[in-house]
Amino acid sequence: MNLQNSPSSLSILAPDYVRAIAPYQGGKPISELAREMGLEEADIVKLASNENPLGMSPKAQMAVEDAIAEIARYPDGNSFALRDAVSQKFNVAPNQIVFGNGSNDILELAARAFLKAGDEAIYSQHAFAVYPLVTQAVGAIGVVIPAIAFGHDLEGFLKAITVKTKLVFVANPNNPTGTLINKQVLYDFLRRVPKHVLVLLDEAYDEYLSAQDKSEAIHWLAEFSNLIISRTFSKAYGLAGLRVGFGLMHAEVADILNRVRQPFNVNSVAQAAAIASLDDDDFVARSYALNQAGMLQITQGLAQLNLDYIPSFGNFVSFKVPNASQVNQKLLQNGVIVRPVANYEMPDYLRVSIGLYSENARFLEVLEKILKSS
Repeated sequence: MNLQNSPSSLSILAPDYVRAIAPYQGGKPISELAREMGLEEADIVKLASNENPLGMSPKAQMAVEDAIAEIARYPDGNSFALRDAVSQKFNVAPNQIVFGNGSNDILELAARAFLKAGDEAIYSQHAFAVYPLVTQAVGAIGVVIPAIAFGHDLEGFLKAITVKTKLVFVANPNNPTGTLINKQVLYDFLRRVPKHVLVLLDEAYDEYLSAQDKSEAIHWLAEFSNLIISRTFSKAYGLAGLRVGFGLMHAEVADILNRVRQPFNVNSVAQAAAIASLDDDDFVARSYALNQAGMLQITQGLAQLNLDYIPSFGNFVSFKVPNASQVNQKLLQNGVIVRPVANYEMPDYLRVSIGLYSENARFLEVLEKILKSS
């Protein structure tokens, strides 16, 4: 009997809660659209995945080239040099740091370490799709709190906490809506969360915040032993393809996460690039400035087209458009990739990443033509 071709062969291998997972769908790759539409890759603009349009730091580029010479050897499983760089950059003890294959890995490690079947995890409506994925993957129950003006209702979070609640996900800024929680509101929330409930604060877009809005959560780690902060090198640092992120937390929590972390989960090239990126403040400042200018360019353009949008603190903006699915398809046909967000219960919205000036202009030009022809 050929089990590979048996229609029922997989039914006994995976629990129902795993089989029910809808796999994560990333932004459409440029190469895929080129094949589908018969377009030249050079003519396609991708503004779908919140990537840094400047690419990686020049210092990271040089570090990558040097690191490739040692690619035949296993990476440092404890990321010693990167750990030291993060420790100094963010003024945290080395034993408070956990590294991941992207910050998504930190989310999954937290779920694997602290959730079991029947436990509850809380997250917001319109929040990052990975929160329900990692919750469901371990058989836990996701508790979705309705959003207020596309943002987190933290009072609703507190009311939803039960004896079954083990983990709370908070994204700040939130993806895909771009909303930001006031620092004092967030601090007051943490003070009211029971100490046995972990709060995972996802700060993937912190580098795009102004000095006034920038997170102070790292300073709160000494007060809240139940706080995990996740950060990434995929956004402002421009290392999305290398997959490297980190979590900051109480040392005892870090010890637990490292027990379920896979060995060598961050490759040697990624470690080298991340170390160099942390030493390139000028590049991060340029990325921030470009994002500020591009955000103004796109939001002004959307306003001129009489389209509503959600004010964003990230490097993207979600906007409301008639027949969003149809508009998205027409954008693709014209070589512009944005992100549909119907899976976030936002069927009338599309999300566009902030790109280079020319890329933003191309997006607005094509969008205007589509709307005028509708």
